[in-house]
Amino acid sequence: MTEPGIDQRPFGALPDGTPVTLFTLAGAGGLTAAITDLGGAVVSLRTPDAAGRAADVVLGFDGLDGYLARNNPYFGCIVGRYGNRIARGRFALGGREHELACNDGSHHLHGGVRGFDKAVWAARPGVTADGPALELRHLSRDGDEGYPGNLSVAVTYTLLAGALRIDYEATTDRPTHLNLTNHSYFDLDGGGSILDHELAIHASRFTVVGPGLIPTGELRGVAGTPFDFRAPARVGDRIDLADPQLALAGGYDHNWVVDRAGPGLVPCARLRGPRSGRVMEVLTTEPGVQFYAGNFLDGSLRGKGGRAYPRRAGLCLETQHFPDSPNRPEFPSTVLRPGERYRSTTIYRFPAPRRA
Repeated sequence: MTEPGIDQRPFGALPDGTPVTLFTLAGAGGLTAAITDLGGAVVSLRTPDAAGRAADVVLGFDGLDGYLARNNPYFGCIVGRYGNRIARGRFALGGREHELACNDGSHHLHGGVRGFDKAVWAARPGVTADGPALELRHLSRDGDEGYPGNLSVAVTYTLLAGALRIDYEATTDRPTHLNLTNHSYFDLDGGGSILDHELAIHASRFTVVGPGLIPTGELRGVAGTPFDFRAPARVGDRIDLADPQLALAGGYDHNWVVDRAGPGLVPCARLRGPRSGRVMEVLTTEPGVQFYAGNFLDGSLRGKGGRAYPRRAGLCLETQHFPDSPNRPEFPSTVLRPGERYRSTTIYRFPAPRRA
């Protein structure tokens, strides 16, 4: 497609025969996004470099089988009900303790064994005044992976001029916890390692973690630590330093507390690929952003074009509430109650690259 619009084609079927569809959104400025209704996964995101050459800047698979595999590390998907970790897979709410599915050792990660990434969402494509859009809807039933309440969720991807906007909305009929995010792995140079990428994170503090990458409750200042990205820094410069926090995660896999003066959409991160000149700016309404440097990729996965994805082949910037907030009353609340509407917005913006 050369004009802004949206196309769709079959992307295979689940083992039970449920069809899966791939939607391709084409926007102004040469940006295109291919998104599947299985988990709302961003399968590809193509954007030009400084010479006008378009390349795919997210990791993923050419076909459905990769997304169905048990070792798929959440490539590009919608994560829910709760992105990141909940300690021991449990929380107390409304005077009752709720036990969740544990899929990360003794902890709950990214919604459990069958989180939102495993669901086929009801899709409604269309072209809006802002650009082509794909609305995805899902009903998570009461008791799903242990969570209380029937939760109705809508996630809308809109391709703006040079940007991908993600709007999340949800309502519930019982008090529950909710923390939605997107889990795309970015490589702005379109192949290789992300260690040479330059990253800025607009955050003066991060959430300290203990064993299992569960927050201790401490919000530590980044000054004088390997976690200081307030000025742009090469990802690989400090990732392997002998730091106890880095050792726990095998590199960066932490939540940064976004600097903000109040509510609303604010910049939280900026990433630059040195070879291509591509830049990605991340804006969000969320209080945190998880920077994960792909430490657990090990080369066993073969993605698009048969390419192996070794350690640190891509990085994630997951806008979110803080990990384990349901068990940390001092953190911003993730409780959603009947009569309330959950709203969250994140924008991945790609300014026109400049020639070196």
